Amino acid sequence: MNKNIKQLREWIAVSDAIIVGVGSGLSSAAGYNHYHWMSALEKPLHQLKETYGFESPFAGFYYCYSDYASQWGYYSQYIKAMMDAPTGQPVADLRERIGDKPHFVLTTNIDMQLSRVFDEKNLCMFQGDFSFLQCSQPCGDELIPAENLIQAMTENLVDGMWIPTELVPRCKHCGRVLVPWVRDDTFLEGKYWKESIQRYYDFANKWIGQKDKKVLLLELGVGEMTPAIIKLPFWNMTAENENVRYVCMNKEESSAPEHLKDRALYVQGDLGENLHFLNIIS
Repeated sequence: MNKNIKQLREWIAVSDAIIVGVGSGLSSAAGYNHYHWMSALEKPLHQLKETYGFESPFAGFYYCYSDYASQWGYYSQYIKAMMDAPTGQPVADLRERIGDKPHFVLTTNIDMQLSRVFDEKNLCMFQGDFSFLQCSQPCGDELIPAENLIQAMTENLVDGMWIPTELVPRCKHCGRVLVPWVRDDTFLEGKYWKESIQRYYDFANKWIGQKDKKVLLLELGVGEMTPAIIKLPFWNMTAENENVRYVCMNKEESSAPEHLKDRALYVQGDLGENLHFLNIIS
């Protein structure tokens, strides 16, 4: 057992509020690695993987297809696989450990795992989420629930590869093709996104601004590609208030930021195992 797990459990226990920053490492720990093939996604996408030679699920997601029927043949099966996937144990363990404490979750993950266990008012999906589609223009400020459209497409697949052209989802306003609400050069930062960002800022300002409150910033599986979203803001908030503590949990070997001294903790090791230990140790 990691020697820092008990320290983290104590910090959670005494915290008045918790802000969680979640990166792709939590999805990987749950069995859903979108940057490398794992059985949970390789099985439903195996035919497409073999046909196109995709090196990862995301490689297929960002591939330049020759037509929309082929593109949505992949999109629909990828999203359906995540809709059908069970909630990963590390995600369930995280929710259990936070319990009823005031909390907010900021995530760059798009795979719908967190939205199953956290209330929408306590969650900001910064890079989008598979549960919504948007106009590829986008011509307006509208997110379209994906479930029924995905269900219709996957029920009518042709040779397991593409969908009938008439089922390619299109914007009811301008007729352009719909795309998953996931970060790219057309990503819709509309009302829904802005309101969730504001809820995050409001929560952080409320608790970080109270010098007599103990706040825990818990970073889970965050890589180095986009440090400005979670990691660097967490460091800054910890430095601003001596009652704020920062914890980074990740698989790779590293250390807590030196300038935060005894208010920072690095918990290295398998993220799923360590989150599980948090719920079973006394």
